[in-house]
Amino acid sequence: MAILATNQDLDPAALRRAFGAFPTGVVALAAEVEGHAVGLAASSFTSVSLDPPLVSVSIARGSKTWPDLRRATGFGVTVLADHHGAVCRQLSGPVEHRFDGVATSVAADGALTLDEGLVRFHCDLYREVEAGDHVIVLLRVLSVDHGEHEGDQPLVFHRSAFGRLEARSA
Repeated sequence: MAILATNQDLDPAALRRAFGAFPTGVVALAAEVEGHAVGLAASSFTSVSLDPPLVSVSIARGSKTWPDLRRATGFGVTVLADHHGAVCRQLSGPVEHRFDGVATSVAADGALTLDEGLVRFHCDLYREVEAGDHVIVLLRVLSVDHGEHEGDQPLVFHRSAFGRLEARSA
């Protein structure tokens, strides 16, 4: 039986590699702030609660985007489809080009969603929780739209690469 490393022995690169072994979906978190689309891609999205309806996203404390994005009143969370690999990379690129050529919709409160997302959540900020080198952002879900792309597969991030989910019957 292998002995697990202690906290003092954890190498950040080995830890990142270990975390990367767990596949996750990818979302776009976005809003219109002062007339400009602001957003980012996140692979740390998860459901939290049904009552009240909450979801969460973890954002690096060093994020240059979150301070601007958190000034929004409403937030859009779009579950990305497997054909959104290039869009996801774009959302991680230069701020001024993140939404170039991407079809979006903006709600009255500024929540911005991608038109071709698998699911689109309209949210507001519920709470922020400091968590090491990240901030866990809890968002209250105000509405959800399953869109017209329900048959599509989600974009999956696994071992630092994008892929697709292959569902099989049992």
